[in-house]
Amino acid sequence: MPVYVYQCKNCGHVFEQHQSFSEDALKTCPSCGEDTLRKKFNSVGVVFKGSGFYSNDKNS
Repeated sequence: MPVYVYQCKNCGHVFEQHQSFSEDALKTCPSCGEDTLRKKFNSVGVVFKGSGFYSNDKNS
């Protein structure tokens, strides 16, 4: 299951939540109780595995 980061626009509370793709996004802040949550999107690290990704690789 993916981990989403939420931040409250009202109080600034930030937390992580495990959710499946099919679940609706959370709306209510667990800290202040207001319906002001937003998902935060962070950069994702990409790892390339295998040959062909480096300038010194040779095509066979």
